[in-house]
Amino acid sequence: MRIAICAPSTPFTREDAARVSALAATAHPTAELVFHDQCFTESGHFAGSDSERLEAFVGLANDPDFDAVWFVRGGYGACRIAEDAVAALTSSAAADKIYMGYSDAGNLLGALYDAQIGRVCHGPMPADIRRDGGESAVTRALDWMLHASPQSLEPQLQVGTKYAAFNLMTLAMMVGTPLMPDLKNHVLILEEVSEYLYGYDRAFFHVTSHLQTARLAGLRLGRVSDVPENDRPFGENAEEIARRWCAKTGINYLGRADIGHDADNRIVPFGLATFSAAP
Repeated sequence: MRIAICAPSTPFTREDAARVSALAATAHPTAELVFHDQCFTESGHFAGSDSERLEAFVGLANDPDFDAVWFVRGGYGACRIAEDAVAALTSSAAADKIYMGYSDAGNLLGALYDAQIGRVCHGPMPADIRRDGGESAVTRALDWMLHASPQSLEPQLQVGTKYAAFNLMTLAMMVGTPLMPDLKNHVLILEEVSEYLYGYDRAFFHVTSHLQTARLAGLRLGRVSDVPENDRPFGENAEEIARRWCAKTGINYLGRADIGHDADNRIVPFGLATFSAAP
């Protein structure tokens, strides 16, 4: 299997790419990882200019020699290219690929899913190699891409149910834009990192207000981690906030989920689940 890696948001390092490639060579010797040089380009905050990031992704997605496109890391920048990128995916090769990432990559995942292009997955990225225990996250992603391993999946996925998963702040910026997919009858799974609870609360208000008429099957909450200390206690924890906004907007709150900005992040394929996670 040939896996193309690009950076629609922020840059990576060649040293970390070498670590990921070495791990893949040991854990999955049949996988060939190809890091596009654009991953290592720097242009201000971004991994190259908008046009460079757009060209790299479109070229890899349309290339029939690759089986998957793996987004190298999050940050910010994918929303600036996502609409044009998806419009440029004209080959049958693009429709046959796996696309995996999370965080800011959710902009591309949502746009791809809305356009019904490829097999879209919220899951670990090469940048997770930097985390404590990150080798397990990278291996988990490869287990899914190469073998569709049930052990890689979020453990509560149920056959016959539709799913989508996003970082909350990323989704909050997507709703009401051309990048937002139709989530009717989906269980929406959300996670968050490094946000004050008042900002998290504000984002939940925004998302649930937009989606209260979307006819979601329900909402589940992943991990909300590294929450900064405010100058005064907010008065509710992350789950209490989620429950309150779901109740106010008539969205079924379905409990917790095993995804997050961490090495334990499990994989959520978008769309109809065809099999459940292994016990």
